[in-house]
Amino acid sequence: MAKLTGGQALAQSLKKHGVDTIFGLPGIQLDWLFDGLYDLQANGDLKIVHTRHEQATTYMADGYARTTGKPGIAVMVPGPGLLNGMAGLSTAYACSSPVMSISGQIRSDLIGVGRGELHEIPHQLEMMAAVTKWAERAMKPEDVPGMVHEAFKQMMSGHVRPVHIEVPPDVLQAQADMDIFGMPEIERVKPDSDMIEKAAEALGKAERPIIYVGGGVLRAEAWDELKELAEMLEAPVVMSVNGKGSISARHHLAMSMLAGPDLTPKSDAVLVVGTRFLQPSNAEWAPGGGQTVIQMDIDNEEIGRNTTPDIGIVADAKLGLSELIERVGKHNKSRESRKEELETLKSHYEDLLFEVQPQASYAQAIRDVLPDDGIVVNESTQVGYYSSVGFPVYEPRTFIGSGYQGTLGFGFATALGAQVGNPNQKVVSINGDGGFYYNVQELSTMAKFNINMICVVFNDGAYGNVKRIQQQSFNGRTIASDLYNPEVAKTAEAFGVQGIKAEGPDGLRSAMEEAMKSDAPTLIEVPVGEMPSMWHLVRRGQKQ
Repeated sequence: MAKLTGGQALAQSLKKHGVDTIFGLPGIQLDWLFDGLYDLQANGDLKIVHTRHEQATTYMADGYARTTGKPGIAVMVPGPGLLNGMAGLSTAYACSSPVMSISGQIRSDLIGVGRGELHEIPHQLEMMAAVTKWAERAMKPEDVPGMVHEAFKQMMSGHVRPVHIEVPPDVLQAQADMDIFGMPEIERVKPDSDMIEKAAEALGKAERPIIYVGGGVLRAEAWDELKELAEMLEAPVVMSVNGKGSISARHHLAMSMLAGPDLTPKSDAVLVVGTRFLQPSNAEWAPGGGQTVIQMDIDNEEIGRNTTPDIGIVADAKLGLSELIERVGKHNKSRESRKEELETLKSHYEDLLFEVQPQASYAQAIRDVLPDDGIVVNESTQVGYYSSVGFPVYEPRTFIGSGYQGTLGFGFATALGAQVGNPNQKVVSINGDGGFYYNVQELSTMAKFNINMICVVFNDGAYGNVKRIQQQSFNGRTIASDLYNPEVAKTAEAFGVQGIKAEGPDGLRSAMEEAMKSDAPTLIEVPVGEMPSMWHLVRRGQKQ
């Protein structure tokens, strides 16, 4: 045992749990924590990336977590600081990302009194239940190591999601004798053997099985098992946005959600793995009738939430798919290759997507220059919407979206975190001007820490999607959708970031090549006009 302050205990506990990077913003209630972190950073045991806004701490932690598979740690002051960080936590919650939020509090004896202390908000811990899986507060310094240990266990076991811990400033300052715990052992959820056998028989006997996958496959690192099972069954794999990269886009079985309306009605067995299955379940072409629906998810509450399966399997995707592979063989029938059929279908969708211009050409310009292992962080913008179905992804954990939150402005800061976590891979952030300016101040963070990613900003001087809806649905009565921007590339230069202005897809391709060669923090501004909608493709057959 050692005598430590609560702040030292928290810092040492994070180190003992394998944390080597923290995204944070200091403040008075956190003074004793940052003092505890000082020696760790000075000794090279820990890197602290301090941001210009608390929103960026949680977004960066999320980008770091989803591309590395390791926990992302975000630190901020209580009250307004924590409220600023909640947008990033809501995105991490929607995308089942292992993010730990750490905040201060007001003095322990004043919590709930309502005196109006600095940064005081009522029911802060209870508030965090809306965007986290688990939340706890330490009221004594000796409680800190156990709380951190339990937080990691909650965050990384079962359905992985964000957690929150908070420590009042007097507890961070107080001393006590205590032991520091290491990382808990996380057990993967094993599937029920009888359910696996039923699923294996149904899939093995099916004439035209199909597989739907989401982020749960990537979280479980189950991409090899997925590919093996899909090839055994000659089953096309339809990937949600969160599931992109589960199987390489070059594989003939790899499909985007665009293929769902054509493939699903013709299938006789549907395996759903690690996805909420919301879009297919809400479509006119949703599976039903004589089709056997098998749902595998690590969370029992997700089984049957959006579709009623014939066979429900609660399991870690890697373990569940491994057992299916072992069992399917004895039931599996001989099938002809569907390669020609599926490649023809893929070619058909490529032709339809190519007609969505200029989005298709801009996305292709990025893909042409970016290596296979390059990471793309998407956004709520026209090229981003296109990329969610039209951007080819070749390796796991190399495409990041905002999930069902659709969080405008998440992309730039999330991409910064992804680049910090993956220094040997190139990260590209796709933005519109509307979303980019949510976190424009993080150009400072990009420059200070020499985060050598590429930020692409498509500048149309508007909240483009909102404006087009107003024009098309409300007789051109546009309101509150036009924007005034400074020159984006010059804004980057003012922060010390390389700024390039590129005209058209060819100009973007050249600018991308220049940015790749310079290997310096780079922003590419691409002036654009209004772009056509592609929702008719993405939402084909969706019920209103």
